Amino acid sequence: MSSLTDIEKRYLEKLLRMQNGYVLDYSDPTYGEFFKRFGISIHDPKYQTYGTSKGKKMRAFWEFEPDALVAKVLSEMLDSYEADCDLKNVPADVALLEKSRGIVSRLSGKPQPVKHSQTDEFLNHEFSIPNIHKLPIEPQVVPIIESRLAEARKALGACAYLSVIFLCGSVLEGVLLGAAKKEPARFTRAASSPKERDGTVKHFQDWSLAQFIDVACEVGLLKPDVKKFSHGLRDFRNYIHPYTQMVSGFTPDEHTAKVCFQVLKAALASVAGER
Repeated sequence: MSSLTDIEKRYLEKLLRMQNGYVLDYSDPTYGEFFKRFGISIHDPKYQTYGTSKGKKMRAFWEFEPDALVAKVLSEMLDSYEADCDLKNVPADVALLEKSRGIVSRLSGKPQPVKHSQTDEFLNHEFSIPNIHKLPIEPQVVPIIESRLAEARKALGACAYLSVIFLCGSVLEGVLLGAAKKEPARFTRAASSPKERDGTVKHFQDWSLAQFIDVACEVGLLKPDVKKFSHGLRDFRNYIHPYTQMVSGFTPDEHTAKVCFQVLKAALASVAGER
């Protein structure tokens, strides 16, 4: 199954105009032909889990197929959206299209690089790590978080940039999980909380870091700018899988590692209520 988050699906559904069961201007025959190019029989019963409309079949496709295949299909579908706007002489939703292409980039294992011009102001801001005891985590976890933060600083000084990224991602996920456990109702009632097929909220241990970030922002623990950069940290953290790094050709540098550490400091300050 793909790793699309609920928030990402909402962006894609809006761009592809899926609200009423449709997908762009595809008819049933053209929809079938489109997917056939990718070796998918979209009208098969397999993709009718949620219903028989084109929109519901798309949702089932997202549910059943892996990231790489979903990325290929969505990439061409976004091209179709853009071409459709040009042919009809109507303005494309540029911001939504850019966001959707970023989602496809993540699925394909090639997260969009953080542009230096976009992060200079964020990097130059002085964030300090709050008192760890102020964070909503269990007391037994405090020394582990402190140890990982200390190790991240050492790794940065030793030019072990990939290690910095992994450590920052693990600390952020641990702190957000702690926040969710401390106030479970606050997290589970959020509109963006991940759901099972029967509509119930998933157990916290089954949440991804992306889902914790989205919900933490919705409930006010993370500021919107921190949420944005936290997703960048999450994308880079995914390179813990060697084959993912191989496919993308990504090599972390000092700037990337500093961005990730800065994001973590800002996130911890936000969660601790110091920002």
